[in-house]
Amino acid sequence: MCGIWAIFGSDDDVAMQCNAAHKITHRGPDAFRLETIHHFPNCALGFHRLAIVDDLAGMQPMRVFKYPHIWLMYNGEIYNHKLLEEQFNFDTSTACDGEVIIHLYAKGGAEYAAKHLDGVFCFVILDTAERRVYVGRDTFGVRPGFKSYIEQKGFLAVCSEAKGLMPLQQIDNNVQITIFPPGHVETYSLDLSGRATYVNTTRFHKIGEPPAYKTLVNPVDDDVDESIRVLLDAAVHKRTMAERRIGCLLSGGLDSSLVAALFVRKAKEIGIKYPIQTFSIGMENSPDLLAARKVAKHLGTEHHEVVMTPDEGIESLKSVIFHLESYDITTIRASVAMYLLSKYINEKTDTRVILSGEGADEVMQGYIYFHKAPSPSEADTESLRLCRDLYMYDVLRGDRSTAAWGLEIRVPFLDHRLTSYFLSLPPEVRQPRDGKEKYLLREAFDKTGLLPNDILWRPKEAFSDGLSSVKRSWYEILQDHLCDQINEGELEEASSKYPHNTPLTKEALYFRKVFESFYPGRADWIPYFWMPRWTVASDPSARTLKHYKNE
Repeated sequence: MCGIWAIFGSDDDVAMQCNAAHKITHRGPDAFRLETIHHFPNCALGFHRLAIVDDLAGMQPMRVFKYPHIWLMYNGEIYNHKLLEEQFNFDTSTACDGEVIIHLYAKGGAEYAAKHLDGVFCFVILDTAERRVYVGRDTFGVRPGFKSYIEQKGFLAVCSEAKGLMPLQQIDNNVQITIFPPGHVETYSLDLSGRATYVNTTRFHKIGEPPAYKTLVNPVDDDVDESIRVLLDAAVHKRTMAERRIGCLLSGGLDSSLVAALFVRKAKEIGIKYPIQTFSIGMENSPDLLAARKVAKHLGTEHHEVVMTPDEGIESLKSVIFHLESYDITTIRASVAMYLLSKYINEKTDTRVILSGEGADEVMQGYIYFHKAPSPSEADTESLRLCRDLYMYDVLRGDRSTAAWGLEIRVPFLDHRLTSYFLSLPPEVRQPRDGKEKYLLREAFDKTGLLPNDILWRPKEAFSDGLSSVKRSWYEILQDHLCDQINEGELEEASSKYPHNTPLTKEALYFRKVFESFYPGRADWIPYFWMPRWTVASDPSARTLKHYKNE
């Protein structure tokens, strides 16, 4: 987890712009570097580092002696870097996983490089010989990226988070800041004065397509269960690449429990010496705390519980919205607990890499409302839509809630090989079965002894619901508190004040007002409020949907 910041074609003194780069310091608390480029005085590259791999030589912007004209900044992890070094006989200068991006670019260009990366990333490549800038982002958008391009001025700015672009002198409320599209590479040329001109955008990979790079672990012919097992195990194994301590977020639900169980097993196989830490959060006696406690005992982890009070959750709301850069209702509800848990991990432990279960519900049809899908085809279409939009919702939540406290989240369920295989299976077999969502995943690990049976077959409960007290849900606590913060007149005027994604409740209006206080006029960063399909529900909480499951 790091933070990248870059500007090209600035008419103002770039040294005066660097304060904007410090808005994302939280993403990389270990080191910071800001560089201007010789012969490109109106360009600057800024980097905040969280040192996970190659502590000595992994600082950025990165250059190597063989290609001194290529400058690289990236936020992410490239899991197949050693395989690529062997496959192409690259002569690398560091042990840093991202160096292969430079060598791949030199070999075949930016799109070629992106296609060959097994990992998560947002990168900026500056080629001073060709006077070109390339920006690329991973398939699911696990690592964030924003840009602002002013064609008339030849100005381009790129940053991991939008808050690093907002203070720039060139950007006012009339200048767009847009989310960089996952799975794409964009090219810009720089003229002799250093001004940027947009050239083109190419898509290098689509969700569901097999990856272009070589993979060592592949599906087993005619054995779905074994294929799921080996691919998920391999996905977890890849994500053990770190020189810092790795732990697991553990809600006690199926997804996080499977990831934790596979990591504990893999840690023994590869010789990790430290005790594996697991972390859970919830209100007192919440379902998640009780379930996570049982899983941790089964796995023998060093388990940490954080008991969250309603007041702590409410007090964190403004900070959460600032870090999220979103006003989506369910995203904020779920992020509060993840934000507070990340704060605990940062302050009380030396774990800096955390494995988590995000992505399984979208890829494997895990939401309760999938029980109401009209047909396998429509369920498949919905699953793919959720996957395509993950970067604006659950993936965004995971990244920002953890990055706010200098942690790096890794999500094995969004592994390219695993997802492309699972989404290639016939739509009818991916649907919920026998009253259980994610049936294929549960069945694959049934009778393996990896998890207690009642955890493996535990029904889906959304993170913001599972952490709630049995007596009173977190979303109800929020709504009751925020009811007093907004008056009826404000709610009646919401449609004229906020025509895009108009808030329909006092809770939604409060979230929107806080968002607008930090990011005025940027409501288009989310296209819609996340809501379940095929129901008449007016609230995204899974607890309001339980009566749909068995009708």
